[in-house]
Amino acid sequence: MLSEIMMIPMIAALMLLLAIIVGLFFLGLDRKIAARFQSRIGPPIVQPFRDLVKLLAKETIVPDNAIGWLFNLAPVIALASALLLILYLPFLGVAPILSGYGDLILVLYLLMLPALAIAIGGFASGNNYATVGAQRKLIMMLSYEFPLAVLVMAVVWKTSSMFPDLQGFTFSTFMQHPVLTLVGPVGGFGVVLLIVTILIALCAELIKGPFDNPEADTELAGGVLVDYSGRNLALFLLSDAVKLCAFITLVIGLLLPCSLGDMFSSFMYTGWLAIAANVVFFFVKFTVIAILGLTFVRVAFARLKINQATKFFWLVSAGISLLGLLLISLDSMM
Repeated sequence: MLSEIMMIPMIAALMLLLAIIVGLFFLGLDRKIAARFQSRIGPPIVQPFRDLVKLLAKETIVPDNAIGWLFNLAPVIALASALLLILYLPFLGVAPILSGYGDLILVLYLLMLPALAIAIGGFASGNNYATVGAQRKLIMMLSYEFPLAVLVMAVVWKTSSMFPDLQGFTFSTFMQHPVLTLVGPVGGFGVVLLIVTILIALCAELIKGPFDNPEADTELAGGVLVDYSGRNLALFLLSDAVKLCAFITLVIGLLLPCSLGDMFSSFMYTGWLAIAANVVFFFVKFTVIAILGLTFVRVAFARLKINQATKFFWLVSAGISLLGLLLISLDSMM
């Protein structure tokens, strides 16, 4: 019993290290594929790792007019909350290390903390460009949270209606009963719409593509992070990498939790082989979602103005998520 308790921190540390490595790798893969789409060579896939080492070696500068302690604390909060997210999510297709009733609600709150930390850091810097970027970040966050909430309620409602005795707001429920296995053709199309909704939110959460208004290099010279450098900027880079892992794991855990081990264990493989197959299948889903939801979107679409982005989330994205919810509801009546 004692040895099992001592193993939990070791497994958690290993999981967090893997999340950082995977996140940095996919940030580099995103830049490489985006460059190929635009007929460029692009940086090597390991460039984010090089950037991290370079930033850690550079001096950390705090502006004279900044609120020093808050300016330095913001990147720490962003990274810590992103790492904590991983522990509550089925990363690598395995059960969350920290779990319990209502863990999905906690995940939704934790998902807001990195965005809030970035905005707080921007306000604390005292720079006008950073202030504008921080305001845009808060507006964006308030805009895409509603479609995300509708998506979560649709999945929870469907699962709870089919299995009223199970805990509706826990990831273990979704892993045991994937929503795609609970719906027919109409509801399946609704689930696809929900996937589209959360992939759109992925770009906004990572400040990429058409929703990079908070940074907007050509307008705000880096925006919310314009005054960050050295160790602080490295922490934000790590936060982005872990957020990428967390958000895509959230997509997989809510909507695509099916695993090869569950589907073929009766006649194909069990034990460690099944675990390895599940991890490989997880990364297949992870790669497809990252390319479609992040790389393709940011290459295919130009940056939206902040008012256009807000209208898009409140009207288009929210409409798509509500339509998905409606189709899942109609599927239950058929």
